[in-house]
Amino acid sequence: MVDTSVNYVNRRVAELRRELNYHNHRYHVLDDPVISDYAFDRMLQELRQLETEHPELVTPDSPTHRIGGDPAEGFVQVEHRQTMLSLGNAFDPESLAAWHQRVKNLLDGADFAMTCELKIDGLAVSLIYENGVLAQGATRGNGYVGENVTQNLRTIRTIPLQLQGNPPPYLEVRGEVYMPVDSFSRLNEERRERGEPLFANPRNSGAGTIRQLDPKITASRNMQIWVYSLVDAGDFPTPANHWDTLEWLQSLGFRTNPHNRRCHTLEEVNAYYREWLERRHDLLYEADGVVIKVDRFNYQAALGIVGREPRWAIAYKFPAERAVTRLLDIGINVGRTGSLNPYALLEPVIVSGATVRHASLHNEEDIRRKDIRIGDWVTIERAGDVIPQVVGPLPDRRTGEEQEFRMPELCPECQTPVVKPEGEAMHRCPNPSCPAQFFELLKHFVSRGAMDIDGLGEQWCRILIDQQLVRSVADLYFMERAQLLELERMGDRLATKIMDNIEASKTRPLPRILFALGITHVGAEVADLLTQRYASIDQLYQASEEELTGIAGIGPKIAQSIYEYFQEADNLAVIEKLREAGVKLHHEIEIVNPSDLPWHGLSFVVTGALAAMTRREAETKIKALGGSATSAVTRKTSYLVAGESPGAKLDTAQRLGTRVLDETTFLRLLSEPPAALEMPGELL
Repeated sequence: MVDTSVNYVNRRVAELRRELNYHNHRYHVLDDPVISDYAFDRMLQELRQLETEHPELVTPDSPTHRIGGDPAEGFVQVEHRQTMLSLGNAFDPESLAAWHQRVKNLLDGADFAMTCELKIDGLAVSLIYENGVLAQGATRGNGYVGENVTQNLRTIRTIPLQLQGNPPPYLEVRGEVYMPVDSFSRLNEERRERGEPLFANPRNSGAGTIRQLDPKITASRNMQIWVYSLVDAGDFPTPANHWDTLEWLQSLGFRTNPHNRRCHTLEEVNAYYREWLERRHDLLYEADGVVIKVDRFNYQAALGIVGREPRWAIAYKFPAERAVTRLLDIGINVGRTGSLNPYALLEPVIVSGATVRHASLHNEEDIRRKDIRIGDWVTIERAGDVIPQVVGPLPDRRTGEEQEFRMPELCPECQTPVVKPEGEAMHRCPNPSCPAQFFELLKHFVSRGAMDIDGLGEQWCRILIDQQLVRSVADLYFMERAQLLELERMGDRLATKIMDNIEASKTRPLPRILFALGITHVGAEVADLLTQRYASIDQLYQASEEELTGIAGIGPKIAQSIYEYFQEADNLAVIEKLREAGVKLHHEIEIVNPSDLPWHGLSFVVTGALAAMTRREAETKIKALGGSATSAVTRKTSYLVAGESPGAKLDTAQRLGTRVLDETTFLRLLSEPPAALEMPGELL
């Protein structure tokens, strides 16, 4: 019999909160979980149920508040007890050396240690804890007054709601909240698919996320924090220097950056700077320099503050990855969903070691907002491997001959009148027979992540369309080898390869087929969600919008797009033709207990080029065996599968001691008994 007494409920709620806070810290801060996600979710579900049944027990520090509460009506301003300072900047070794000498002079020639930290490009926040419980979180604002964003900050899993160990009665710390680069890329891809304006960079999107009135939006965007300073602990005894203080804060449950380094000389500081100038694109977040702080607090107090800048700290900024060039023209690409995508045609310019001739302009609204004109001198930005983008024009260099850009009224490929759907930022060509759309769709259909018809690259897709051998993607399955051999530069070996790969593609998994069809808003992840519910395309096209919206992860816009796709007679005709060709349009849905799968609880990262399969295929095989596939190597990663040119992820794995498998070993482990994964295996 279940005990429902008040005493039991009180004890159980307190126990669940302790356990959940502990495991949340192990998972999100230490990267060292000791229970499965399933076990964590069961405890969270139990606590949520008890709090629903006993609302009088709900407290602000409950782990259930991570998911976000009701939207706020606005942010209350809060006054900072201590001003949130700005930092002076150094841009070269000489200015850094001048700062170091000034500090040394003010300290009467004393030597001093320094703590070096990466300068995270995010949003500075203040966190106040009372009796170990998060009481208030605020933005920097103007340094004196900020916005109370406590409700949103509670959704960030790397911010502890309740501190560990023996925290002081009152504690204020500060840190940098940021959006990881992969989360930023996913967010922008989702916005692109919805036809919404793209965010310019992770910093802007992260700042906007923290200022959302609805905490559920903040909770959905995987924001993170690095805590970088102690501000006030009252009369509680604390370490005498910054370096030891960071370790003490970590013991309380705060997340401090593992790349921090204590330096004793200016040469060591410069070495740290040069290291991260070279390695900054290996990071999973954006950093725009390093911060150097005098380590001892009594020295900091002696040095003091000038204006709003402390004398005891300085930001040594990385060189800007920007360049200036002339915008020659604005072109238009027509995407496979009909979106008209403007892009910049530039005078070639070198940015971050690469020659840039084209850059993203997102959409007409973005061009208008930035007031970019054809003929302008413009600033180009390229961060890491991100597609270059036009930051903005240089109005002072205008001659008067620049021209404003207008989106064409007719599709540049098929001359169909362009439409701009209500609520969308993108203009679209509504003609499903538009040759540009079909060309993009055919390239997508045969790509490795979709039907993987090797041999049909972009050039051959164009030729097949021009020669009218294919008018729909289904026509690929009715081509004859003799037709291919009639094409110029088509040899016997290539024709055989293409025909064999077309035949092999008929048995691709159902999620791959759904993804290959190019349904608007249906990427690989959405396709996986759909095929977990529907065993065939026949079942899917009979689903209503309401039924589709009820699937976790499928919003109203995606549901509408799927439903409308299957209302088009031309689309249904393509599906019937695929069926006639023998393409497998169904699969078996097997209910499996995840804990029964051999790789349950193991985490993999796949990097580099694999010869036997695509990375997505490797990840699918991993998931089929119960493992999880992630994009970043952390302490939680069980194995890194390294193909050709693995890049920085291999360095990270070797630094963390993660087991590294080459492709041969990985393929053997796929086919051998599960016990093979319990052995060290072959390491690169």
